[in-house]
Amino acid sequence: MKSIKALLLALIVLVSAQLTQAQDKTKSKTKGPATEQLQIKTSAVCDMCKARLEKSLAYEKGVQAAVLDVPSQMLTVTYRPDKTSAEALRTAVQQTGYDADTKTADARAYDRLPDCCKKTNSVH
Repeated sequence: MKSIKALLLALIVLVSAQLTQAQDKTKSKTKGPATEQLQIKTSAVCDMCKARLEKSLAYEKGVQAAVLDVPSQMLTVTYRPDKTSAEALRTAVQQTGYDADTKTADARAYDRLPDCCKKTNSVH
C-alpha cells in the first residue's frame, strides 16, 4: 500500500512539474520582443500616397505597422529596434519617393510617383 501511495505522489509531482513548465513556455511566447515607435514627417498628399507608403514600409525588416495620417503628413512606424533603425526607415521612405523629415525624396523614385502624389501638384 505504501508503494502505491509513493507512486501516486511521484506521479502527481511529475504532472504538476510538467504543467508548470508548459505555463512558463506560454508566458515567454506572449511577451514578445520590444518595439519602438517613430514618427516621420513626409511629403505625402493623398490616399494613394498613404497606400504606397504603408505597403512599402510593410516590406521593411522589423516593421510591425506603418500608418500615415494624410492631413498631418505624419507616418507612424512601429518597429523592432533589434531588426532595423530609425535611419533605415527614413531611407525607405525616401526610396519610395517621399521626403522623410528634413531629408528629400530620392529623385528617381519621386519621378516615378503618379502626378497626384507629387508635392508640386496644384490640386493639393
